[in-house]
Order: sequence, then structure tokens, then C-alpha cells
Amino acid sequence: MCAVGGVTASALPVYPASDPDPFFSAADDVVAAHQPGDVLKLRQMPPNLYFPGSEVWEVLFRSTDSEGRPIAANTTFLLPANFVADSPLLSYQHIINALGHKCKIATELYTTDPLTQIREAPGLNIALARGWAVALPDHLGPRMAYGAAKLGGQITLDGIRAVKKIPELKVANSPVGLGGYSGGGMATSWAATLAPTYAPELNIVGAAEGGAPMNIAKMATALGANPHPAFGLAMAAALGLEREYPDRMNVTDQLNETGRWLQSMIQNGCTNEIMFWGIGRAASQVTDNPDFMNDPAAWKVMEENSLELYPGVPTMPIFEWHSPTDTLIPVDAIDNTVRRYCDAGVPVQTLLTPSPDHLSAAVLGLPQALGWLDDRFRGVPAPSSC
Repeated sequence: MCAVGGVTASALPVYPASDPDPFFSAADDVVAAHQPGDVLKLRQMPPNLYFPGSEVWEVLFRSTDSEGRPIAANTTFLLPANFVADSPLLSYQHIINALGHKCKIATELYTTDPLTQIREAPGLNIALARGWAVALPDHLGPRMAYGAAKLGGQITLDGIRAVKKIPELKVANSPVGLGGYSGGGMATSWAATLAPTYAPELNIVGAAEGGAPMNIAKMATALGANPHPAFGLAMAAALGLEREYPDRMNVTDQLNETGRWLQSMIQNGCTNEIMFWGIGRAASQVTDNPDFMNDPAAWKVMEENSLELYPGVPTMPIFEWHSPTDTLIPVDAIDNTVRRYCDAGVPVQTLLTPSPDHLSAAVLGLPQALGWLDDRFRGVPAPSSC
């Protein structure tokens, strides 16, 4: 990750191109006049091919960014035809490893671009067939701040608050479950841990989090120090955190010609573009500053977004799954976080998938995760591997 040492930023972060759909924006004074979770806009969308038979709604709501400022965020809401009022609500946080608005869930659900279509979406029909409503928050926020993990938790919780306030959606008294994998697992795990203090009124019965990067500082070191196939993700996270913390993260100023070129290629990119343009690169190739990894302020930002280092614990049961040989995320950070939850008395059921890599574990664990959530919705006591 291209955090740098001791330099005062003079260049502004490179923000994503504006979303062409005016639905996703609201005047600053309007947003500031509302409380977190208040509904700003609502619209019903056309039927969606991913979710046959379900109504699709788009909700814009007030949330809070990482530095306490009001923002507008959005969630997509799926209402199956067999839904009974106050039946379960699943907030599912998709993998959104991206920097551009074209990569938002709300946009990708209606795109024909094969490079940005959502691979996880069809699996949610399992939940819809059970009669659950599903919320799909765009948890990177209005600046597409990839890497800002705590932000993702806050947006997730405010999205749940928002849909519960809309009579047409019929979930005012629904029990809530959380789910997500990888970057979506990171937003899920933060939502679960923040809920007791950020949104204590929500009845969240359980959280299923898979392959979650629990320490992005460790991940930054692993992906950025030497040439790595997934360096694009480290670069994207650095740029995303700079967008979210422009007063504390200085990345753009420190880029050399190669770094500025890479920034231009991924600043509005989705996962495939970010991975392609960053493959095999290292932080030392995108900056000429030899002290680029030694900025205490930047490391503090990364630590603040690392759940392993956050002292809070969830109060709901947790289902956690990952590959024990995952080389993309720091597995020891997951182990340490789970151990801390267990020590605090949180019921945690851990599933170690037989797959050797990060992505296949998502597929292998999702059916069990949904089954575990079904038990929580039905009031079955939560098992624990602690």
C-alpha cells in the first residue's frame, strides 16, 4: 500500500467520476438535516433477471462517514413474492472491490457488461425462496472508498434502519441477519461489532462473515512490499482510504509516473480492471519516496479500519468461515479476532473450508452460512466452536 512518510498533502485525492444517476445524490444541507438511517429517496425498479418474481426497490438514506460527517448512501431492497410482513430480513454485503460508481451493486444489477456482472447475486435466490427480504447496501459510500471498512459497517446498519422505516417494504418488525464474504465480509463483521453501540435498537439475530480481512495493515504489508498478483487491491485500498481520510492519508502526491498511470487506469475501475492493471506490481514501483511505508498517520488510519485491533465485540452469534490456507488475507488476524470474541462469551461457529484459495471458499461456505442464519431466525440456540 502506498502510504507515505511525513509529507503534507497538497494534491486533492482523485475521486470517482460522478454517478450519472441523480437519484444517488442529495444536497449537503438536506443530508445534514436528517439522522442516520433516515430515508432521503425511494423508488421501485424494473424487474431484475437475477431475482425473478421479486420486487426491487432502491433506497437513498442518511449515513455517517468515517470522520463523523453526514453522507448519503444507498441500498437495494429485494421483496420476494412469497414474503409475509415482518418475516426475516437479510442484509447481504456483496464483494465490492472497486473505485468507480459503475461498480455499485445498484448499477451492476442492471448492467449487460459481462465484466461487471455480479457473480454472487444468483445465490441470494436461496434466501428469497425461503421468504426472506434481502437488502444489498453499497457499503463503499458516495466516494467509493474501498478499504474504509468501518464505514462499510455504518452504512450497512443505517441501510437496515432505513428499510425498516418504509411501510411498502413490510420489514418494520423483521428480525435481521447479516451476511457477506471477503470485502463484503469485512463490512458484515464491522456492522456486527458496531451494532451494540451504533445501532443498538436493531434486532440482529446473527452475522455470517466469510473470508474477511480483519487487519488491513497486515494485508497492506503483504500485498505492497513485494511484487504481488493482487497488488491492484492494495493500490485501490490506498486510494480509497485517501478519499475517505483526505486530511490523514497522502497517496496521490507521492506517486511517480508509473503510479499516476496506474491511478488513472483504476480510479473508476471495478475488480477485474483493478486486478488486471495492478498484477505483479509493488508499492516501490509506484512511488519514488523510499520512506513510503513509514507514515504513522497512514498506519493509524489502517489500524482504525482493522477489526483485529478494535476493542468492541458483537453481542449476536457469529458464523465465520474461511480457507485455512488463504494467501490473500491474513488468516492469523481472523484467528485472533475469533479468539477475542470467544473470550468475551460470543457464540462463534467456525467453518474451515477444504479449498486452498480465497474465492472458492466463498462458494463452499455460503450454503452453510445461510442454513446457520435460518436457524437463528427460527430461534434455534446458536452453536459454538469456542
